[in-house]
Amino acid sequence: MRFHALVATTLLLTACSEEPAMEPTEPEADVPFVTANGSPAGVYEVSAADGSVSIVTLYADGTYSQITPEGTDAAQGTLQVVDGKTCFKVRSPGAQPLCYTESAKDGDGSYTATPDGGEPLTVRPMPTDMGAG
Repeated sequence: MRFHALVATTLLLTACSEEPAMEPTEPEADVPFVTANGSPAGVYEVSAADGSVSIVTLYADGTYSQITPEGTDAAQGTLQVVDGKTCFKVRSPGAQPLCYTESAKDGDGSYTATPDGGEPLTVRPMPTDMGAG
């Protein structure tokens, strides 16, 4: 009986809350992660206006890794779509997510990703090596 009263109280408090909580959209276990503009998991070349380039791999489980073109590990973390932006959170204590507003994809799948308060980046899907093996 106590269990039912606890569940009923919890449901009542949830139903009576004044404003709904804004929760980030997290990928469901069986649904692969896609960015805010619908780009799928895959490997992307990310270029800045200053000519710097990195390779970012978005995984279907909502994680990512970033390396330099030379293969140096630059970052790893998790992905979420929050308020229509794709947010990257580095796996580091106290790290805050960095969120990007993304343009619509061009015919080749490339797009612009602009961080809050930053310069736009050009994101291009990299071809997969179908002949490996």
